[in-house]
Amino acid sequence: MFEIRIICEPDDSDRVSQALSEAFTTGPVRRLPTRDGKQVRLYVTADHRSNTGPWATPEEAYTLAPSIVREIGWTAQTAADKPFGTRLPRDFWLRKAAVLDRIALQGKANGDASEVATEAAARLMDMDDAAVICDPRHYVRQQYAHWIKSQ
Repeated sequence: MFEIRIICEPDDSDRVSQALSEAFTTGPVRRLPTRDGKQVRLYVTADHRSNTGPWATPEEAYTLAPSIVREIGWTAQTAADKPFGTRLPRDFWLRKAAVLDRIALQGKANGDASEVATEAAARLMDMDDAAVICDPRHYVRQQYAHWIKSQ
């Protein structure tokens, strides 16, 4: 993800915003006047689009994933083995968010599995300092697909 800043004429701001959203996956555009007030500054958080679309489907993301039971065991063991006062690594939070997403996708869990999965995904996005330009669970799927292919 990256931040784009553009200075343009106010009449061009809608056209520029549209062009950015066609070229990238973008968040909301923030508009501020320039110091002299004659132009407008546009700030937008963006990310590259992939050839198959910006977000991995659950099938694409989790095809190579271990079983849900194994992932639950791994996350529980990793959390239990963590020395007091140390932070858990990013892959812990990614794998935890992914397994919660997979459970929510099954739709068979008691309680609000979708809400728990979304909260875990938002935690990962916060950790990654990723701008909220998508459903947090889509972000987890994208990140997990990249991570699992590198394992």
